Amino acid sequence: MRVSKKTDYALRALFTLVEHFGGQPIPIRELARRNDVPKRFLEQIMLALKSRGWVGSSAGIHGGYFLARHPSKITLGEVVRHFDGIIAPIDCVSLTGYVRCSQESVCRFRRVFYNARNYLANLMDQATLEDVAKGMPLTPQEVTSGFMGGEGI
Repeated sequence: MRVSKKTDYALRALFTLVEHFGGQPIPIRELARRNDVPKRFLEQIMLALKSRGWVGSSAGIHGGYFLARHPSKITLGEVVRHFDGIIAPIDCVSLTGYVRCSQESVCRFRRVFYNARNYLANLMDQATLEDVAKGMPLTPQEVTSGFMGGEGI
């Protein structure tokens, strides 16, 4: 699974809003600057987040965006599905984007992708913005350690 730039940028903005939950709204220009996101693209993303009821906005000199729902009520799975649609790694194991494959009855590796789909979907559906925001950023050493093989990961 790979998330789109739109999903990446939406999550960046959401986590900035989580940091300021219950505080003053954050202007779009500030959200864009803090998250290294093009302002015009972020405007579209914020409208999509607003349409879902995840964020709200206020006008005026002290206006901007704010988190409209408690961070414990929004999951990464919801956000990813909203922007990218399907979490399944291949179409023949997707619930909503299922496409039949001619090899289904004899395919040996399909089960691995099915298990990966279930693991990833469960992980993302249990990961609330509140819980994830409590974690520490991943270090470069963590990315490269503890895994043997796997070129192309």
